[in-house]
Amino acid sequence: QVQLVESGGGLVQAGGSLRLSCAASGRPISAYTMGWFRQPPGKEREFVASISVTAGDTLIADSVKGRFAISSDNPKNTVYLQMNSLKPEDTAVYYCARGVSYILRSSARSSDYNYWGQGTQVTVSS
Repeated sequence: QVQLVESGGGLVQAGGSLRLSCAASGRPISAYTMGWFRQPPGKEREFVASISVTAGDTLIADSVKGRFAISSDNPKNTVYLQMNSLKPEDTAVYYCARGVSYILRSSARSSDYNYWGQGTQVTVSS
C-alpha cells in the first residue's frame, strides 16, 4: 500500500520560508520520480518541482526557480520542498506525488504520476 503524507504547510508572511515534507510508505522513493504540485484557489493544479534519484536530476518550475528547492532523504523515504522568499501567489494546496514505474527522469507532467498525497495548505499573507 502506497501512502504519501505531506506536512509542513501553514500560514507565513511574504518573504518567509517553509519546508514541506512528504513521507512515503511502500517501496523506496529512490526507485521513482517524485514530484510536488500545487493548486492555487480557483485554479488548476500546476507543477512545482520534481526529483529523480535514478537520473540524478531535478526539475523546477520557472515560477519558483531560485526560490524553491526539492531534495530527498532516502533512508527516511522522505522528499522535501524548501520554499524561500514566499509570495502571496504561492498560496495553494501543495501535493506530493510518486511517478509511474517507467518514468526515470524528473517530469513536470501530472500524467506521469500515479500516486498522490492528500495535500497540505500553504498560505502566504502580504
